[in-house]
Amino acid sequence: MAMDRVNAVLRRAPAWPLYPIGLLPAALYFYWAVSDQLGADPLRVLEHELGEKALQLMILALLVTPVRNLAGLNLLKFRRAFGLLAFFYVVFHFLTYLVLDQQLVLREILQDLLKRPYIMIGSAAFLAMVPLAITSNDASVRRLGALAWRKLHRLTYFAAIAGAVHYLLLVKSWPTEPIVYLAVVLALVGYRYFRRRPARRPAK
Repeated sequence: MAMDRVNAVLRRAPAWPLYPIGLLPAALYFYWAVSDQLGADPLRVLEHELGEKALQLMILALLVTPVRNLAGLNLLKFRRAFGLLAFFYVVFHFLTYLVLDQQLVLREILQDLLKRPYIMIGSAAFLAMVPLAITSNDASVRRLGALAWRKLHRLTYFAAIAGAVHYLLLVKSWPTEPIVYLAVVLALVGYRYFRRRPARRPAK
């Protein structure tokens, strides 16, 4: 069967090349920013692109399970890389805002948090991803136990939804793209919820 052959190839393929490949766009965007190739407002473009890449990678991580269940394509060994890359991009996005945009001026940052709810939502998504990144290793699975580890990593769903809402509120005019991202995230989280629900027994 063709999918079995594809999965056999994927099982032999290492996951580590995803990290340099996945981080390449970030390096390019930072290079374009410092070389003045991102237009009249390079910081805004840089923040936007890094945040959008983080959301795309979170969606890729969420897609692994339904793709395996519905299409038979097994990408489980790459899911950790997708999740960690998403975290790295969120860190880059957050640091660009804190260091380059706000220049670590605490008063300005606090005023922004109070004045712009989407920043609070984005910060909540980032904080939710911190324990996920810290425990994205086999040692943490053994230390926490598989059940507790899986429960902790359900924070992924909150982080993805919060990230998509952050993007939607950020753009204000509500163009199609952020709405599509939010719809995809909700569909993927909803798929997991309904799949885990026990089937109702028919009434006698």
